[in-house]
Amino acid sequence: MGAEVAMHDDNNPAIEILSPSNPRVKRLAALRRRRERRNHQVTLVEGYEELDLALRANVRPHELYICPELSTGDPLAIADRAARCGAQVIQLSRPAFEKAAYRQSPDGWLAVVPDIESDLDRLNLNDAPLIIACGSVEKPGNLGSILRSCDAAGADAVVCVDPVTDWGNPNVIRASKGTVFSIPVVSTTTPEFVAWSRENRITTVATTPDTDAILTDTDLTGSVAILVGSEKYGLSKELLDAADVTAKLPMFGHVNSLNVAVTAAIAAFESVRQRATHG
Repeated sequence: MGAEVAMHDDNNPAIEILSPSNPRVKRLAALRRRRERRNHQVTLVEGYEELDLALRANVRPHELYICPELSTGDPLAIADRAARCGAQVIQLSRPAFEKAAYRQSPDGWLAVVPDIESDLDRLNLNDAPLIIACGSVEKPGNLGSILRSCDAAGADAVVCVDPVTDWGNPNVIRASKGTVFSIPVVSTTTPEFVAWSRENRITTVATTPDTDAILTDTDLTGSVAILVGSEKYGLSKELLDAADVTAKLPMFGHVNSLNVAVTAAIAAFESVRQRATHG
């Protein structure tokens, strides 16, 4: 077993792990896999900025792993914040941290946090919510980028319909810059989403090149869910058929579609523009 050395500091008592073969380090590396995260109902947050945002969003880590040799930012401040939330603070040697980290160039910050809640029933929406619904988006990086744009636009929720990846995927968290913790997220099925949107009188606007309606001419000021589809196939026939409105982005080049994260960002900020114009 890898060595664990007890460290005693009046401000931040911790354990130091030196060996990459330590069981804790192996467990951290195993949490890159979706099955392991699901089995333990936890996920990983790596990176100073991501962890800072998670703490500001009231996430309470179980464990915080730091590597002073790699760390940036203010180590004592963020470690103290995590410790005050009940996290066990553990220091790793550089070889141990690099074994545990999933980034190629880690910055010395890694936390184990509770699994991200994503139940549809937990959404508490206002009278005119802006929702971005992603149909079977495959790439974690795209999903993370959508979250980042939706957080910037002040969207009320991001919904994954028939999800391919999970919200705790390390690349989702990384691409979102931690905004997966600042905006409500949901995983659901097509039938559940359709029934829920109708029950809550949410207008569903499906983005597709196969329509004459233009997104900028579509009313996005009310209670609306804008649907964007998977990278390869777009939206499913079931979601397109169930949508209240279909609309497309005006395209003037040789391609008829954009990256799904770009489409989501344009659609979200078009809704913001319309809402600002209409007060």
